[in-house]
Amino acid sequence: MDILTIEVGSTITKANAFRLLPEGRFEPFAQGVAATTVEDGDVFIGAEAAMANLKASLEAPLDQPEIHLNSSAAGGLRMTVHGLTYNMTARAAREAALGAGAIIKMVTAGLLEDHDLAEIEKINPNIILLAGGVDYGEKTIVLRNAEKLASLGLDGPVLYAGNIAIRNQVCQIFNSCGEQEVMVTDNVFPDIDVLNVEPIRELIQEVFNRHIIHAPGMQRLRELTDKPILPTPGAVLKGAILFAEELGDVLVVDVGGATTDVHSVTEGSLEWAPRMTEPEPHAKRTVEGDLGVFVNARNIVSLSKEYEWEQRLDDLQAMPATERQIDLTRWLTRRAVQTAIRRHAGVVTDLYTPTGKKQVVKGKDLTAIRWLVGTGGALTRIPGGKELLEQNCTGSGKYLLPTCDAEILIDKEYRFSALGTLAHQYPEEVKSTFRYWAERELKKN
Repeated sequence: MDILTIEVGSTITKANAFRLLPEGRFEPFAQGVAATTVEDGDVFIGAEAAMANLKASLEAPLDQPEIHLNSSAAGGLRMTVHGLTYNMTARAAREAALGAGAIIKMVTAGLLEDHDLAEIEKINPNIILLAGGVDYGEKTIVLRNAEKLASLGLDGPVLYAGNIAIRNQVCQIFNSCGEQEVMVTDNVFPDIDVLNVEPIRELIQEVFNRHIIHAPGMQRLRELTDKPILPTPGAVLKGAILFAEELGDVLVVDVGGATTDVHSVTEGSLEWAPRMTEPEPHAKRTVEGDLGVFVNARNIVSLSKEYEWEQRLDDLQAMPATERQIDLTRWLTRRAVQTAIRRHAGVVTDLYTPTGKKQVVKGKDLTAIRWLVGTGGALTRIPGGKELLEQNCTGSGKYLLPTCDAEILIDKEYRFSALGTLAHQYPEEVKSTFRYWAERELKKN
């Protein structure tokens, strides 16, 4: 059976063709790329060009392929998050939103004030996420926040992922104020030191799928398939989760022209677990919107303080071809990867207590990572991607980075997100494909 995935990215649209083999894994056999055509007012134009590019490499046409889509071209959903305390519910809700197609525009903790409500109206969010309180815990502030948010009469749906004891009351508050949709799911922080992000993450993806068709030309793409359109970050995160289930803890670094995304799937090491100050999600994504190697290249130079590279920015190209262009993109990629991984990783700090100095950890412990995967245009198309990732494997010092024992894989064919898109319908087949790929790459080395 032929399967076609289409990824409508912010700058590049990619089409990948796979065969589902009898042994239960996917075999990629063709790929096509084209520029995304958001600025032309119709993303379908770029998708058609990518599919034409793919078909031009085939000896025979595809046999009525099953089509799966992911996209980031319409931008993420504008989202505001409102919890009880920042370090608990608000932070948990923020973790759930990342990777699900949402862009966090505002996070509040505690009782909403008038200036907060004015800011929410200005943002006009596509989604409001209301959380707060462990199950059967604090009620009053969450209910007051529901009343304040309902009074705004905004159009976007409200997702409630807070104290289970007041679900019905929250729904009644919004229903009594108008027709604003309320969607309910499990508490993101049901108990002390317990994070539960997957249910709300899935709900946000459901809203994303309803929203994405409003991107210019996306409705025409939607008509090609009866499968949901996934947010590209969500597809990568889903792929990382299945990769980890099959092969062990993984860190996926996706370097793009506008952002650098880092996905980790790990519980961390037994050594550092007792010193964690806050719970971390098993599957975590961070997105660094200031670390793109094309759109944000000048910002990377500024952050690095290596200003001699600023004079080289005239060589910057979205798809570098000359040696000088490649050299510049390689340097930008190295700096983007180093900064993004350190922002994602946990940090060891000293805490002074009445009984003396103790070491504690804040953030995600990456020292148990067994696999480090590089994807995205810069890491997969520029020579030296493996060496760039190896430079971030130390496992000691201030940052809890992967150790030198971690195996490194470069997604040279740029198919990780495509497999993540297929993972929702074919999880076991995707796992088998990841295993085959990893074992094949290790044999080469």
